[in-house]
Amino acid sequence: MNEQYDKTDIIRAKLPSEDTTYALAELFKALGDPTRAKILGCLQISDLCVSEIAEILDMTISAVSHQLRVLRNIKLVKGIKDGKEVKYSLDDNHVTLIMQCGLSHVNE
Repeated sequence: MNEQYDKTDIIRAKLPSEDTTYALAELFKALGDPTRAKILGCLQISDLCVSEIAEILDMTISAVSHQLRVLRNIKLVKGIKDGKEVKYSLDDNHVTLIMQCGLSHVNE
């Protein structure tokens, strides 16, 4: 009985904080939207501006902008001003890894 108690305490101590768990759930919720997954797929291939993403995905600029705002808020994409436009890219290599692991998993 004591051994089980020690095991549960060890596991509980290794769990991420509530804030971290919430952020992780928000990440997966954002990735759960097919439109956002397509946008991330585009940005995995190339940095793009809103109008380019809209053209590729046959969407309105407004709809793409809305989705990019969601992705930017959870730090999956970043925008860098390029003249009068903003070029969007994946925020960092972790996003690329998430996409690669996810695609590998669903294609098994």
